[in-house]
Amino acid sequence: MKIVSWNINGIRTFKGGIKNALESLDADILCVQETKVTRDLLDERTAIVEGYNSYFSFSRGRSGYSGVATYCKDSATPFAAEEGLTGLLTTNHEGTIGCYGDLREFSIEELQLLDNEGRAVLTQHRVMCEDRPETVTVINVYCPRADPEKPERKQFKLQFYKLLQCRAEAILEAGSRVIILGDVNTSHRPIDHCDPDYIDDFEDHPGRKWLNGLLVDDGEGKECEKDEEESENTSSKPLSSGKFVDTFRHFHPTRSKAFTCWNTMTGARQTNYGTRIDYIFADHPLVKMGFVAADIMPEVEGSDHCPVWGKLCCPLLSSSKLPPLCTRHLPEFAGRQQKLSRFLIKMDQQQPAREACRDPLPGSQETGETRENLNPLGNKRKLAVESGVPKSKKIMTLKAATPKPQGNLLAFFKPKSIPLALTREDPVSQCERGEERNEVTPSQPQTFKGGHSAGQDVPSIPGTCTEYPQGVCMGDKVHVPGSNIQDASVNSKNQGKDAALASEATVDPPCPRKGASLGGFWKTVLRGPPPPPHCKAHGEPCVLRTVKKAGPNMGKQFFVCNRPQGHASNPEARCNFFSWVDKGK
Repeated sequence: MKIVSWNINGIRTFKGGIKNALESLDADILCVQETKVTRDLLDERTAIVEGYNSYFSFSRGRSGYSGVATYCKDSATPFAAEEGLTGLLTTNHEGTIGCYGDLREFSIEELQLLDNEGRAVLTQHRVMCEDRPETVTVINVYCPRADPEKPERKQFKLQFYKLLQCRAEAILEAGSRVIILGDVNTSHRPIDHCDPDYIDDFEDHPGRKWLNGLLVDDGEGKECEKDEEESENTSSKPLSSGKFVDTFRHFHPTRSKAFTCWNTMTGARQTNYGTRIDYIFADHPLVKMGFVAADIMPEVEGSDHCPVWGKLCCPLLSSSKLPPLCTRHLPEFAGRQQKLSRFLIKMDQQQPAREACRDPLPGSQETGETRENLNPLGNKRKLAVESGVPKSKKIMTLKAATPKPQGNLLAFFKPKSIPLALTREDPVSQCERGEERNEVTPSQPQTFKGGHSAGQDVPSIPGTCTEYPQGVCMGDKVHVPGSNIQDASVNSKNQGKDAALASEATVDPPCPRKGASLGGFWKTVLRGPPPPPHCKAHGEPCVLRTVKKAGPNMGKQFFVCNRPQGHASNPEARCNFFSWVDKGK
């Protein structure tokens, strides 16, 4: 039996679907955290995977937030499954696990809040250990993160820890073996942290104190067969009342730099500057008789966490019936008609469109998706008119908004011309509006200033930009289709007319190419970011960052070393160069 836990940081990020990950990890039971999907966004490709049965817990308060899921092979189908730790989310008590412990220290409001974010899924299995059947309950959890800017979340996290331990120990006392796995969001020992000296009062952290009480010390676990007196003589640490074992440290007690989470924004994974906060905990008797290996998989990418796995020598016994929590029983995936009365009620045809406009879609959808879902038929004009016009004026407004009928197709192929005159306007605006003056009747001859018509030789003043319909502005030369226009210096026949025209017209500056002068102008106004300085340690160009944290420096920009974050002793890691951007430059 192989069990894997992985914080995937969004289940919809898998381009090929979750099935490819299931096949590559080859786990009998895969527990994923931070799915960031709610039931309305769960698609069939994710919920129903051939050869597996899945169990989800969704966040009730926020869309695209938190969430956990457990995938079991059909050969490892659980006998019971349940969402949440409190039992308040259970509507059908058939196929549940029960054993909630003493919850009197929690209020009903606290219990509802603790289970409202979709952070726990429990599955109960049967295995054969030492030639006898055993019940094993797998608790898949995504523990809260204590946001330093939100003090109330710290208390919420500690309350969740307390509830988790209460439920796990209650199930253990009921006779089942227990495995707790997932993202606990706290590194236990200094060996599990990349830079423990940087943290003040590392051992006094409330989360680490909770782990000390939950877990049996590794040295005590190996000496579990000795009596209490002998254990006190061989161990300098006080006995722990914990009932669970960190399986990774059980097999690798001294391995350092075994991290499972990194800050991908700073490139910390390249230098292995992270923490170990993903665990597989199991009660001590199960570790003794069942576990044969446990390790991490830092080579697997796709998230800011890596998977962790454990292997037991106990074969699984599969249930012949899927628990009610299984996604195959959800009406949207079971192919069952929900209510026949839905198809018999007379409804206003315009009501669904109005309700769609009134009820916003989840915030995780893009703007294009929202627009498409609200108006799949593309009747944007009709919806816009109906939403802001009274009923008595809808018909008149719709008629007024109706576009004019399309003209004859031949009109698109007739030549268009405009009267042209040399003016004293800005040469750039003359060139830019050359394609907008196309409203002269095709039957009229194309007449230019000076009495010339299309087909005649039109003089050109050197250095003057002249507009011609369907022509190309080329500074000294203008080419019009169907005309015979040449350079003034070459056309000797019109020298006299050229002189007369030149004396009457005012010669403007040369017409620049479109975007040439404007580009230089905008470069003087919008200078862009300043050139990056070079860090002193590596002599490499720095990278520009922006402060996004709320405070007096929010929005300010600064330069730091371009290398990935790492320990101060690592020469390949980022140096301590820092420089604010001077707004005056």
